[in-house]
Amino acid sequence: MKVPKRLQPLVDDGMVDEVLYQLMSGKEAQVYVVRCGDQIRCAKVFKEASKRSFRQAVEYQEGRKVRNSRRARAMSKKTKYGQKEQEEAWLNAEVDALYRLAAAGIRVPEPLGFVDGVLLMELVADEDGKAAPRLGDITLSPEQARDFHGQVIREVVRMLGAGLIHGDLSEFNVLVDPDGPVIIDLPQAVNASGNNNAEQMLERDVDNMRRYFGRFAPELLTTDYGKEIWALYESGDLHPDSKLTGRFQHDDTAADVDELMEIIDAAKEEEWERQERMKDAEED
Repeated sequence: MKVPKRLQPLVDDGMVDEVLYQLMSGKEAQVYVVRCGDQIRCAKVFKEASKRSFRQAVEYQEGRKVRNSRRARAMSKKTKYGQKEQEEAWLNAEVDALYRLAAAGIRVPEPLGFVDGVLLMELVADEDGKAAPRLGDITLSPEQARDFHGQVIREVVRMLGAGLIHGDLSEFNVLVDPDGPVIIDLPQAVNASGNNNAEQMLERDVDNMRRYFGRFAPELLTTDYGKEIWALYESGDLHPDSKLTGRFQHDDTAADVDELMEIIDAAKEEEWERQERMKDAEED
């Protein structure tokens, strides 16, 4: 096929020898199957911000580190330069997440390079060497559903151990190769320890998987792995080999309203005293 404009620099530099076909076009990128020497790989071409429909929501970006203070200041403003820097940081987030997870042995496509908004990576393939199907495009037996669900939950735990939460996990961003599920699409990866929405997003990811696999194995619908995983993570007891039960004991204890009101009243009195001290200091 004709080489897309965004892929031409990789062809010119010898990183890509031939563009074979377009695999998919999504909300934030287009993916092409390319030949690099004797290897068949994927090239993910990120769309420009004005052409993407995925919203760079604040809840996803919270906790992401920007090392350069000048860049951080610019990103906090609405200048053209600041928007450009924010866009670059957004693209780098997926690339950084992919490299981190691959290094941790998590089942994601192996990243092979990032040039001018194009991510070159491993092609996740089926037994015939063709692009592997998405989880949502295949029909599972109850046994397969239970097996794949267990594999995905283990990967979620390992991702959390690496400090990240997918943030948008569903049957549409999990591929299935001969060895099982492979997690893809990480532009919204969340910093687990630095994001106030991390717990909610982890539970949403896990609940999405529960609902999907529960179509084929209904007993999974009664599980609660999300809250169990987060509780272990918060207590420092979560490990890659942690034995999960899918059960979580919710705290049904009724709130002590009188005690709560006492705490509120004490806080109000403390604030009043603080303000009085400030007035006295100003008068002096």
